[in-house]
Amino acid sequence: MNRLRPWAVLACFAALTLPLMPLQQLFIWLWPSMARAFPMHYHRLVCRVLGVRVELSGNPPERGPLLIVSNHVSWLDIVVLSSVAPVSFIAKKEVSSWPFFGSLARLQRTVFVDRDRRHATGSSRNDMQARLRQGDILVLFPEGTSSDGRRILPFKSSFFGAAEIDGVLVQPVSLAYRGQRNLPMNRRLMPSYAWYGDMDLAPHLLEALAAGPVEVAVICHPPLSLSGELTRKALARHAEEQVRKGVALALHDPGKIG
Repeated sequence: MNRLRPWAVLACFAALTLPLMPLQQLFIWLWPSMARAFPMHYHRLVCRVLGVRVELSGNPPERGPLLIVSNHVSWLDIVVLSSVAPVSFIAKKEVSSWPFFGSLARLQRTVFVDRDRRHATGSSRNDMQARLRQGDILVLFPEGTSSDGRRILPFKSSFFGAAEIDGVLVQPVSLAYRGQRNLPMNRRLMPSYAWYGDMDLAPHLLEALAAGPVEVAVICHPPLSLSGELTRKALARHAEEQVRKGVALALHDPGKIG
């Protein structure tokens, strides 16, 4: 691995990001539609800086209201998903207090929720519904945590209730980290990109940047509706099946991806 690469990449990232942060804040105050769209264009540049090549299949959303549900592999998921659609994220409330990354999350108009307190679910769902009524596209990671990139954890149905309003669809999206430096991803390399378990963020970030360019498949499945699935638990199961199939195809049989 190139020991200088992560520091060079971070310097480029800082040079790109720091001047744009106050601009995005102005958009939030004065130009809400641009505040939705600007992060997508910014993250496309970030993908180039970090060496992330996004391989997109299916139809990504252009406007809301929509709830995207995706498997969660890495902190890189934020960059990848933000580069394909004008999205905001649903994140645990602790993220808002993270140094620097909490500021970036707030600038992307993240909805912060309390996943640990059962009685807070209703309040969080109301916050999500308010944003959906405004026409936003929200990204939910229903596994509740990140995984090793090769398996899908069970989807928790609690926050699918945010889709219980007219006109809101739920779109499953599969993320698969399937290549590194134009070679197939293997089990030895995957932990350099998949951030899960008790891995510390800063060392993992440097390791991923040192490992070099990565190819990530993003598969946008047809949207689902709560009315068509009857219950949010059935909707969560259906979405989980779609995401699991997409990841399996991307990793093991990419030629079959439509």
